[in-house]
Amino acid sequence: MFVRVEKDAIGSVKIPVEAYYGATTQRMVQDFKISGLRLHPKFLESYIHIKKACAFANMKLGLLDEKLGRAIIQAADEILSGKLRDQFLVDAFQMGAGTSFNMNCNEVIANRANEILGYSRGAYTPIHPNDHVNMSQSTNDTFPTAMRIAVIMLLKNLETELSSLERSLTDKGSTFDGVVKSGRTHLQDAVPIRLGQEFRAYGLAIAKSHKAITLSREACGDLGIGGTAVGTGLNTVLGYKEKVVAELKKNTNIELRSSPDLIEAMQSQLVIAGVSSSLRNLSLELIRIANDIRLLSSGPKTGLAEIRLPALNPGSSIMPGKVNPSALELLNMVCFQVIGNDLSISMAVQAGQLELNVMMPLMAFDTLFSIEILTNSVRITREKCIEGIQADEERCKYYSEATLGLATVLNDSIGYSRASELVNIAVKENKTLVEVIKGERMFPIEAIEDIFNTSKMTSPSSKLRKGANTN
Repeated sequence: MFVRVEKDAIGSVKIPVEAYYGATTQRMVQDFKISGLRLHPKFLESYIHIKKACAFANMKLGLLDEKLGRAIIQAADEILSGKLRDQFLVDAFQMGAGTSFNMNCNEVIANRANEILGYSRGAYTPIHPNDHVNMSQSTNDTFPTAMRIAVIMLLKNLETELSSLERSLTDKGSTFDGVVKSGRTHLQDAVPIRLGQEFRAYGLAIAKSHKAITLSREACGDLGIGGTAVGTGLNTVLGYKEKVVAELKKNTNIELRSSPDLIEAMQSQLVIAGVSSSLRNLSLELIRIANDIRLLSSGPKTGLAEIRLPALNPGSSIMPGKVNPSALELLNMVCFQVIGNDLSISMAVQAGQLELNVMMPLMAFDTLFSIEILTNSVRITREKCIEGIQADEERCKYYSEATLGLATVLNDSIGYSRASELVNIAVKENKTLVEVIKGERMFPIEAIEDIFNTSKMTSPSSKLRKGANTN
């Protein structure tokens, strides 16, 4: 392998001659082989947008020679178009605060910009990674800024999928609105409910989770860029941060603002904790809904089997014909991972000291990973499962008429205690509650059909049901 030798503050480093990265990146690659994982591509994209915006602002303020600035912007645009992506090698788990990642970006842009100007890689003339590409910046303000922008980018994709899932569940609620079944509490017989009511409630739960995520995304729009090392703005000039934010807003088409307090924006990563907690809470709801649907579809011969799920693939390597709720199982595993990520993010957020939180690389990796896998699994669940659900109306009707929860309708006519006695008789004699009541001759036969109309039981009634023969 042909190499070139670069020098940094520590000493000499051998680097592949064709590499666009430099000494800091090479040291990280050879000294910190941790996971083989990289930060999300959207994070890199966000970082390059920052480098481009900062070069633009520095040019406009007369701090950066326009010729050099244009070369930096061109190099950034090439990376944003998809080029040189193999030159970003820093592990997701890296030295504190993300200095290695920032320098990886600075080095690649500097080498490519110098190449554009007709100079060789590794010489860092006339453009230097620190002096020009990193001008008016620090890892300490660029990394959290990139993290927030990347979160906003990815959350918009997740929110689109959540809107679609909400509509799908609500549509199923309309489709199944006439299907009466037994409700269940404590996994035991309860009063009748419509299958459509259950699915509409699932849709509303997703809508509420979506709203919380939207609020957390909007909070990420406050940026600490311009704070440099500790939030005081050292090595920047008046007007710099405003120009950077305006350029970022234009180039990303995202609603962004300069934080009212740059020191707070660098000390505190509470907004990332807010995003993560909203993802955790969404996951809790998704797990609950997925488990409900798995229960409702259990069977097909020995379970509840009130609904049928689309068959995606064979469910067993030994039991012929077995089909499992695969998409829902996948969704559950993804949600478990997101909940675990939230704990890691929470520990990282509280681990900041004084003017900086050095645990940002972990926050960036786990938060963006959670958003990505949730987005994909929500889409797959909707497309491969929810949209193809069918109701077994006969099975639901049977359960609605068999549930011992029907006794609840008798409370206002014969009282709770007498109704409980009838339930015990039904259980002991293995009869339906209606059969027991007919045998007890408590109501006129013609009234029983109306009293035990299960469809009427799924909404409030206009009057109490009276008229029992208690003799």
